[in-house]
Amino acid sequence: MTKPLDIVILGLSLSSSWGNGHATTFRSLLRGLQGAGDGHRVLFLERDVPWYASHRDLPDPDFCEFAYYSDIDDMLSTYGERIRLADAVIVGSYVPAGVTLMDALIALGPQRLCFYDIDTPVTLAKLERGDEEYIARRQIPELDAYFSFTGGPILRHLERHYGVPKALPLYCSVDADRYQPTGEAIEWDLGYLGTYSPDRQPVLEKMLIEPARRMKDRRFVVAGPQYPADIDWPENVERIDHLPPSEHASFYSRQRFTLNVTRADMIAAGWSPSVRLFEAGACASPIISDAWEGLTDLFPDGEAIVIARTTEEVVAALEQTSDEERQAMAEAARLRVLEGHTGRARAAELIRDLRDLPLRRQDMGAAPRHKISA
Repeated sequence: MTKPLDIVILGLSLSSSWGNGHATTFRSLLRGLQGAGDGHRVLFLERDVPWYASHRDLPDPDFCEFAYYSDIDDMLSTYGERIRLADAVIVGSYVPAGVTLMDALIALGPQRLCFYDIDTPVTLAKLERGDEEYIARRQIPELDAYFSFTGGPILRHLERHYGVPKALPLYCSVDADRYQPTGEAIEWDLGYLGTYSPDRQPVLEKMLIEPARRMKDRRFVVAGPQYPADIDWPENVERIDHLPPSEHASFYSRQRFTLNVTRADMIAAGWSPSVRLFEAGACASPIISDAWEGLTDLFPDGEAIVIARTTEEVVAALEQTSDEERQAMAEAARLRVLEGHTGRARAAELIRDLRDLPLRRQDMGAAPRHKISA
């Protein structure tokens, strides 16, 4: 029997899905690890920050060990030995004081040290500008593996230009037990779920707000926080400031189509499926998406998704797609998600890849001393 793994994850957030897609991504992955029944042990450590503390929708997860920390030194005093002896330590992108944290972990010398980038094209664009907000370029060669939510050519780029020994794809995934069709009546013709982002907003304007202006007899909805007060929303666009994950399945199920909008850096890199794609697909909500390289490998255009580049193409999809075509597309997308993009499937990929990584050391001597404040 293969020995279960002991994994420590230091991620942006598990407790709060407010304004980020990291929480739902980690929840799906960790529930998948638990659901596999292989006995893997996971400790998730989250920096206690006020903007998530006031918006926690899962303050006490029951599928892993979980703890908040306020100071890196204090956290290491409590969990340093657990981190050092764990089979793998994984740091996520956008973790507060991530560079300082990574230096501390490198000094500690864990068995395997990995980075899980749920923002890979954004991260690399930041590094090219000299912006080392949560990981420094000098730290990347110190990793044993760089797990990336973006696949395709960017993986080789990470190995060749950033010196990481192994770059591996680890796409987002969906918890299929919580994301499935609810059977509720259709309420909106087109909906969108996503936090405001300046580089996504022009696409949202083109692919939802302008169609709403032209189709005054249709109903639209946008759910997500941080949208500026000066956006001119048409009267037939309903706004929902924040939608907790517990309400996502109902939200997707009440749409004739759901819209996927991708950040500019992700479009440029390609192969960057948002967790929203898999969530909507699992709920059998037909998807209209902007275009990027690699998307049709996941969801064939016209078969499991509608790819649109203009307002006119969105309007045509809403006006001309029959219910039979729409339902067939939704079922095709759902089948693809259930076959390869669930939390359990992604957890199996992670465990396989971690087992393939060599251990940094065989000795179990005392941990090195450290003093890194943040």
